[in-house]
Amino acid sequence: MTTTTTTTRLDLKVHGMDCAEEVATLKHALVPLTGEERLSFDVLRGRLLVDMNGVAAGERGVLAAIKKTGLRAEPFTRAPAGPSREARRRSASTILGAALLAAAFATHVTLEGLTAALGSEGMGIAHSVPWLVRAIYLAAIAAAGWMVFPKAISSVRRVRPDMNLLMTIAVIGAVAIGEYFEAATVTVLFAVSLALESWSVGRARRAIEALLSLAPPTARVKRDGGEVELSPADVNVGDVFVVRPGERIALDGTITDGASAINQAPVTGESVPIEKGVGADVFAGTVNGDGALEVRVTKAAEDSTVAHIARLVEDAQSKRSRSEKFVERFAAIYTPVVLALAVLTAVVPPLLFGGAWAAWSYRALVLLVIGCPCALVISTPVAIVAGLAAAAARGVLVKSGEHLETPARIKAIALDKTGTLTTGKPTVIDVVPLAEHDRKAVLRIAAALELKSEHPIAHAVVEAARAEGIAAPPVESFVAIRGKGASGIVEGEEHWLGSHRFLDEKKQETPEVHKQLEALSADGKTIVVVGNARHVCGFITVADEIRKDASANVALLRAAGVEHVVMLTGDNLGTANAVARLTGVLEVRAELMPEDKLRMVDELRQKYGDVAMIGDGVNDAPAMAKASLGIAMGAVGSDAAIEAADVALMSDDLSAVPWLVGHARRVVAIVRQNIAFALAVKAVVVILTAVGTASLWMAIAADMGASLIVVANGLRLLRGDAALRSAK
Repeated sequence: MTTTTTTTRLDLKVHGMDCAEEVATLKHALVPLTGEERLSFDVLRGRLLVDMNGVAAGERGVLAAIKKTGLRAEPFTRAPAGPSREARRRSASTILGAALLAAAFATHVTLEGLTAALGSEGMGIAHSVPWLVRAIYLAAIAAAGWMVFPKAISSVRRVRPDMNLLMTIAVIGAVAIGEYFEAATVTVLFAVSLALESWSVGRARRAIEALLSLAPPTARVKRDGGEVELSPADVNVGDVFVVRPGERIALDGTITDGASAINQAPVTGESVPIEKGVGADVFAGTVNGDGALEVRVTKAAEDSTVAHIARLVEDAQSKRSRSEKFVERFAAIYTPVVLALAVLTAVVPPLLFGGAWAAWSYRALVLLVIGCPCALVISTPVAIVAGLAAAAARGVLVKSGEHLETPARIKAIALDKTGTLTTGKPTVIDVVPLAEHDRKAVLRIAAALELKSEHPIAHAVVEAARAEGIAAPPVESFVAIRGKGASGIVEGEEHWLGSHRFLDEKKQETPEVHKQLEALSADGKTIVVVGNARHVCGFITVADEIRKDASANVALLRAAGVEHVVMLTGDNLGTANAVARLTGVLEVRAELMPEDKLRMVDELRQKYGDVAMIGDGVNDAPAMAKASLGIAMGAVGSDAAIEAADVALMSDDLSAVPWLVGHARRVVAIVRQNIAFALAVKAVVVILTAVGTASLWMAIAADMGASLIVVANGLRLLRGDAALRSAK
């Protein structure tokens, strides 16, 4: 047995771990050796991670403990696997058991008629069953229970009752009171229920594997004047690979040749393809449009954005939500209580009230069967993992099941301004020419002076000039004036460029210019003044462009039930108020340092309870950590942003936040539906048992049906998400 990734972590595929009941069994066996904090379970993928640091028992001891539970472990592989040996054996034994049950029933009808074959219908009336029929029924019980009975024996050895033990006691009891038909029927139905449950869990598992296996299996790499198809894992950083039209991109990289519209929906959830050309970044798992591309690899396959997402989704599956923790604690008490009640049901009425031993023993057996907790314990993890997968397909990376439930309780949201309500990229809004200059002249002079600057506003000015086809002339005697602006000789005359304050120093401001500048500043715009020794040539207004759907998304947040939306920004109050007016944010806190944002989030939590903070994942990290839920905007390609937040929005689309609030409420609703339904079914059968109308086959059919219904209900979260369908 070997470990994967590192020598300190044991990464195992545990065959037969299809239900939270097996997780509880494994915990009971392993916690004494490792401690609970070193164990991580992924039921939907049958995966167990064991942190071996400080584990004295070693790898051999851990594997031996797993073997004693009746489960089999082997090294985990990410490659999608076909049906396991256990699944094939389960199917074969179930089919054989069902065939023998049918044969036994047909034989009994032939020998004694239908009434005798149906037995006493659970009334505990002793009757004779022909030895041949009895033998076939026992063979059916042995075949269908081939994989159940060893686990029951293991449960007895551990002194930890589980569903296998409950079912085994029920079957043995039914045989003891002569109910061979019902004993065999219960065994076969239980085997069918386990097989169907395994199939349902496998369906969810395959859906998640489809989501996490977005990158293609090969990349077409340029080598020695030709192209070679290699596994992405064998491609080095710096290699160039070719992407043909319609193909998925295999690795993160930068386009070196070609242009195309890239469909990033599988990673970011964006519905519209993004036009990209030379110098643009592309990500593994996204889909190329109509153009051929050459891409230089910037990250190894295991470090790509989609691989990082896959690891975090896998880790999130193993981190239990609040609902899962509750169900686990409830089930730990529930199963022993059911066993004790069954014993009391079998013993107390005959001893104290003169009841018939056979009839009350039968009712106790029914209680054992309906007491099987699998429908209850599987009700929550299926919904949580389906919710995590659907969110990832929408471009919303949620770090754990608990963080998936938190948005459903959010009452207030704090938003950073830059990069959240705005694009985070300054844009030229207008050019106001003065004196004898026109618009193009002002832009030409400004672009010449800003060409050598790295400031974002300088980039905005240069980009605006290029967009209008204006070529920046050369500059002589260029001087950058720190914190103020720049000067230089442009087209034979000295010009300068800078802020309103720089204009004051130049003493060239007229009352008319002052009035115009004050009006524009009040609207939250940054002013770039352009002048020469004779006069002011004009000014350029620059603003951080508000996202087109920002106001609509703020309205959607309120419609989703978020009571309070507040902007927290380090920008000046004028700019913040201007953005707030245009986006519908009613409360603004401006000119804040990081520690001020932290204090504001703390105040919001005291007032509203659960609060979310939306920021860039790095600068706002303290406030995001303080909030009930930290949400990072535009995290695609940014490992730092993904790591900093509880939730990472892979695109710059703020609409994902109201979607997440609604999605979280759907997840919580489905979890509650599943728990309530599983308990209600059991309660109904318990009542029917108490009045003597329930039978063993009815109990197992109810339990099997409940298990399948809660799984199907949880999987609705996958089927209903359009983004997931596009990812596939």
